Order: sequence, then C-alpha cells, then structure tokens
Amino acid sequence: MDKNQATGLILFAAVILVYSLFFASSPEPREIDTPETTELPAERQAEELTETPYSATVDVLPDSLRNLQNEATYGVFASLVIGEEKEVLLENDKMVVTFSSKGGEIKRVELKEHKTWDQRPLYLLDEESSSFDYQMSTSLGMLSLNDFYFEFDQSNAVNEEEEPVQSVRFTASTPSGKLVRTYSLANEAYVVTQQIELQGLERQVSSPEITILWEDELKKLEADIEESRRKTYMNFYTVEGSYDYLSTSSDLDEKQVADPLKWVGFSQRFFTAAMIAENSFNNAFLTQMIPTDTSFVKGMGARMLLPIENNVANMDYYFGPNNYNVLRKITPGFEKNVDMGYFFVSWVNKYIIVNLFQFLEKYFTNYGVIIILIVFIIKLFLFPLTYKSYVGMAKMRLIKPEIDELKEKYKDDPTKQQQEQMKLFGQLGVSPISGCLPMLLQMPFLFAMFFFFPNSIELRQKSFLWAHDLSTYDSVLNLPFTIPFYGSHVSLFVILMAVSQVAYTRFNNQLTAAQGPMKNIGYIMPIMFMFVLNSYPAALSFYYFVSNLVTFGQQALIKLFVDDTKIRAKVEENKKKNVNKKKSKFQLKLEEAMKTAEASKKKK
Repeated sequence: MDKNQATGLILFAAVILVYSLFFASSPEPREIDTPETTELPAERQAEELTETPYSATVDVLPDSLRNLQNEATYGVFASLVIGEEKEVLLENDKMVVTFSSKGGEIKRVELKEHKTWDQRPLYLLDEESSSFDYQMSTSLGMLSLNDFYFEFDQSNAVNEEEEPVQSVRFTASTPSGKLVRTYSLANEAYVVTQQIELQGLERQVSSPEITILWEDELKKLEADIEESRRKTYMNFYTVEGSYDYLSTSSDLDEKQVADPLKWVGFSQRFFTAAMIAENSFNNAFLTQMIPTDTSFVKGMGARMLLPIENNVANMDYYFGPNNYNVLRKITPGFEKNVDMGYFFVSWVNKYIIVNLFQFLEKYFTNYGVIIILIVFIIKLFLFPLTYKSYVGMAKMRLIKPEIDELKEKYKDDPTKQQQEQMKLFGQLGVSPISGCLPMLLQMPFLFAMFFFFPNSIELRQKSFLWAHDLSTYDSVLNLPFTIPFYGSHVSLFVILMAVSQVAYTRFNNQLTAAQGPMKNIGYIMPIMFMFVLNSYPAALSFYYFVSNLVTFGQQALIKLFVDDTKIRAKVEENKKKNVNKKKSKFQLKLEEAMKTAEASKKKK
C-alpha cells in the first residue's frame, strides 16, 4: 500500500467516524402496543410516562471503534472492561457481605445482629455512601480494578481452627495472565480476608504496589447526631506500635502519615470498618470532614499503598461492633477503637469492668440489674476503704474542739497555727488525710465508668424502666426551648442522681468537721453534674444514682457499729502515750518549709 492509499483510507475512516458521531440519526423509538381493554387513571398514566426508558441517549459508537478505544486505554486488559455485573454473597451468623463482579469488590456489608436507631437494617457500608478503588500502575497509566469484570466461583472449606469458611474467587483473565481476588469469611467472624494475586502480569504491572482509595460517608446509625460525631474517629496504628487518630471538630482535617501503618479504621461510636495489612500500608494520606447533611456523621477518606510481594498482596477487612474483647483479638492495638479512658483509669475498665460485665451477662439479661450488681460488687470490694474513711472522718470530728482552740489561740500567726495542729495530730494519732485518702483511691472507679458506659455497645438499645435505650439519655420531658449547657430535654436518672448526691452530702457533713466552702461544695457539685450528665447515657447516671444510695447505706450501717466514745477513748490513749514523742523527720521538714514560706512572705 503506497502513501496515497494509506492517506485515503485514513480520511475515509475519519469521515465515517465524524458522520456517525454528528450526523447519523438515532434509531426511532419503537411503538408500545397498549391493550384497548386496559384503562389507567390519569395519575398512573403520568407515572408510566416518567418511567419509560426510551428517553435515554443511544450509544451508536460501532463495536470495532469501541474495542480500538479500549485497547488504547487498557492494553491487554481491554477485554475485561466489557461484561455484565453480578452480585455474590458471603454470609455467616454475624453479617452479610455483598460483592460485585465488576471490580471483584465489596459492595455492601450488613450486620445481622444490629439495627439502626430507627430499627432499619444496619449497613456499615453500601454502594451509595462508600467506595473502594484498587488501582495498578501500568505502562498505560493507573488502571482501576473497578473497571474490570471478573468471573467468580464460590467454595466452602475448613480453616486451621476447624471452623467453616466460605470463599469467593474472582478471576479476570487476559492474554498475558490472570488477576485473581479471593475473599474468605469464617463462621461467626467479623473479619473478611482478601488475597490479590497477579499471575503472569509482571511485565504489564510497572510498580510493586497497589494504590487503595477508600472513601466513606458514615451514615447516621444513632439518634443523637452530635454525640455520634463526638465519638467518631479515624484511627490508625503504625507497624512500630504507635496509635493516633483524627477527630476533627472543624470542617476538615487531614494528615500525611510517613510511617508504615498496620491498620486504618473508620470508627463510629459503636461500630468500626477497618482495613488491616498483613505487613503494612505505605505512604498513607488520611482525611476527615464534617458534612452539612445530618443524615451522615462524618466523611472519611484514605489513600495508601499496599505492597505486592512475590506477586501476592494480602490484607483483611473488619466490619463489626466496638466490643473490647472482640477487638483485642483481631490485631495488635485494634482494641484502641474503643475509648477506655486515660491511662490512670483505663486499667480499671480493661482488666476489671469489662470482664465483670461479660461475666454477669452470662447469668442476667436485664442490663439495669447488671449495673446494680456491678455497683454492689465494687462497693463490697472497696468497703474496707469506706470503713477506714468513715473512722478517719469521725476522729477529725471528735478532735474539732481542740483544733478550734488552736485556731483561736494562734489566729494572728498562721504558721504557728499549722505547726501546733501538726503537733496535735501526732500526739492524738490522727491523720488529717485519713478520711480523704481512701475516698481518693475510689476515684479511678468513678472516672472509669465515665468512659465505660458511653462506649459500651452491650448497652445499645437495651431498655430499663422508663429508659428505652441505656446507651443514650432517658428523656422524660422534651422542652420547647434549649437551656444553655443543659439541653432541650430532662433526664430523670440525672435528677435522681443529683438529689441522692445532695442527700448524701447532708448526711456526710454531719459526720465530718468540714466547714465553710468545703462544707458547701458538696451541694454545688450535684448541680454541676446535672448539667454535664443530662445528655450522657442513662446507664451512667443510673450507675451514679445507685452508687450514691449504696454508699449512703454503707455509712449509715457503719455508724450503727462504730462507737464515738470508743474512738474518743482511743484518741485520749494516744495523747497520753505520745505526749513526749519526738517529731518525725517529715514533721520537721514540713515545719521548716512553713517557716521558710512565712519568712519569704514577710520579706515581700
């Protein structure tokens, strides 16, 4: 073929292409025969007209030209972009995972044991709000696996623990080799394993990494959108064992992570969707934003690289509840998707409360009863401290006349007053902190509950008395206005907690020598807590309410068996015994510090 002939053929092909694109008429829509005997109402006729599919534009690009275009874009993968999308399921007792043959990708995840706040099926992921996109680097550029149609086959097997495992194998065959994606789901598991295998495609894939793009608009699963947003985080954990998170309160937060990651989790208040690498994810870029649409909690996105080793890449998905005992078995650090509190209280939740709660669940189904039992068990465990605290406060109350006498005698010399008080405490065998220290040791348990109950999925949608859901506030009255720092509803358990705290404070003030601000602060704190806890879970305020009642009962019982006369006799005995007792090194250092402080004050 000479140059002129080649030029002519090219021009002829160009004319045909331009004509087919711009001048060829679309096929005439076919007529629909309507049976004469059927008459539809006017409203239904309008619906039928809007549902007709014949208004769509008809693609008239010839198959030969479409194939040439695909070959130019996808190369050896061109045959994979034509096909029919089908769905395939993996299902166990916990969840249903729906896959699409287009991309061999996860399409939906339904958790079977849970419902949304309005009792609809709970989809942790779906095609409307979530997307995974795996991309390979080739000589033609980045190609998305979502463009390819896969063939699939399912199988059942048994894993190493002799548990039933369902698998689905997606295969995309090319003239050069195969691309295989295999997913497995074990019985009663929340983990979906994935293996990506490249067979004979070494020359076509130019980079030993797969780029993963994960975007998700987290749907509203709980009634309280504000609480849900406060408790929603993007968590990530490095291969070296470092945990971090994004928790934006602004419109947008993003972070480039240089360290290799072991896992990335999109964690809502009670549920987490996560990707877990067998080895690592590299060069991760994470982003999070708060949408204006209140039907979504937060928008999250992750871009990261999954290394391919020996033509294989392995990773897992987790789709499930934020149950501490479940999460800690998944992978190192994964239990951090549940906030157990700061380090000085987290040990109480991790090693005591979680296990105690799980033990009681075996025998009781009413979670209000479980909370009451937890209070009794903790109070019984701490009873020796409560008893010691009561006795310490009783001693301070009995020696109050001597303390008042010293205050009056040395009212113009605070330093001397403090020195004489310390001397008196040593003689009487009384410690000024003996009543406070035992109470201080109980504080980790009170603070631990502040983190445990708001994050406990076990309480989600569990009712007790008038509270329809112990994981949220128990509103008994919705106000037509909003009170600043309080809200627009009234929580009855919070009111009961505050009233019980005021009653306990009144009773406790009769047992102590507290005066002035210290005496009145016990009345102020319940009012503050009433504002703070009004929008917190009913389980938390109910726990504090029951705890106040039990503490009140313990102290009333101790009062019956502790004789003030005997305590006073013991104090007098100590006074005689220690009348010539030398000051301890601690007392001497304390007095020296007081003198130094007083001297410094006088110089000023």
